Amino acid sequence: MPHDLVLAGGRVIDPATGTDRLADVAFAGGRVAAVGPGLAAGAAEVVDVAGAIVTPGLIDLHTHVYWGGTSLGVDPDSYAAGAAIATLVDTGSAGPGNFAGFRAHVIAAAETRILAYLHVSFAGIFGFSRTIMVGESHDMRLMAAREAAEVARANPDTIIGIKVRIGAHASGPSGIAPLDVALDVADATGLPLMCHIDEPPPSYEAVVARLRPGDVLTHCFRPFPNAPMRGDGQVKPEVLAARARGVIFDIGHGMGSFSWATAEAMARAGFWPDTISSDVHSLCLQGPAWDLLRTMTKFLALGMPMAEVVKAATLAPARALRRDDLGTLAPGAIAEASVIRLAPIPTVLEDVEGVTRDHPARLVPVGRVLSGRWRPGPT
Repeated sequence: MPHDLVLAGGRVIDPATGTDRLADVAFAGGRVAAVGPGLAAGAAEVVDVAGAIVTPGLIDLHTHVYWGGTSLGVDPDSYAAGAAIATLVDTGSAGPGNFAGFRAHVIAAAETRILAYLHVSFAGIFGFSRTIMVGESHDMRLMAAREAAEVARANPDTIIGIKVRIGAHASGPSGIAPLDVALDVADATGLPLMCHIDEPPPSYEAVVARLRPGDVLTHCFRPFPNAPMRGDGQVKPEVLAARARGVIFDIGHGMGSFSWATAEAMARAGFWPDTISSDVHSLCLQGPAWDLLRTMTKFLALGMPMAEVVKAATLAPARALRRDDLGTLAPGAIAEASVIRLAPIPTVLEDVEGVTRDHPARLVPVGRVLSGRWRPGPT
């Protein structure tokens, strides 16, 4: 049977199968058909991707795409097309009080797959702009444990976890208590938790000590104060203990949560993130985060190998989502892929404190395969 589509001649990097070589990737019947040489003959459509990198569909594990429903939301399809992303994971934009609108008006309408961590706060992240910042976890009256559990159980195809935001900005006088509520909901529903951390109190150590295997600490390379390493550059023991028991460390760059000083210290210690995500929202879309590809480029600049950077945006987030059907190009997998290129474009890479690093190249989008169909990137 001829293939429906073949991506021909690219560097195929699929950490799930240990693949890193020049090859064709063929799709047929809504599935990956084969990976190997000489697959283009007789295919209905062939796309020449020589010089580009073909990966499993990229997964941005931390985004805010409740566009039109929250002030921080960005348009999901526009953002995903511009960064060659196949799966967007919204992290707490909506809570149980407004998830129905998010699902009906954004998730159902998007071409790009959208999964969600449901916020334990009733209305999600409702007060987030350049002029108004209301930490939704400040008021314990908004912690909607019963409602969150009910909505999560009613939407198992879309809600893949529970979200909470903790720190001086997000939870303020409530301290660490919202985390305990969210953990209770996660336990009751059998779902993983994603926890945001910002400035103290509570401390990085106190937060990470509560997380369970499979839970995600996002903003893991945030700047001082509440960074993951001590003043001497050594990784805090509580952080090492959390990784040892299976806590997932996610970047979640955003507008306040990636520091070159922290990242370089963690790289020297050999502590790479498990997952790389953008935390893209309306206030960081034009910097300092930009998008997933720019965030991935920062880790190339830090010396993280390309295959490991790809793994942190494909296989690793798929595992965090408990979605074995995502994050791989193995034959029989869902027919989707991302095609990107390391372009020789000198780039200034900024962190959230205005510190910059120059890099001679950056990752740029070429296109995506969604549901077995080629979608070229922006021109």
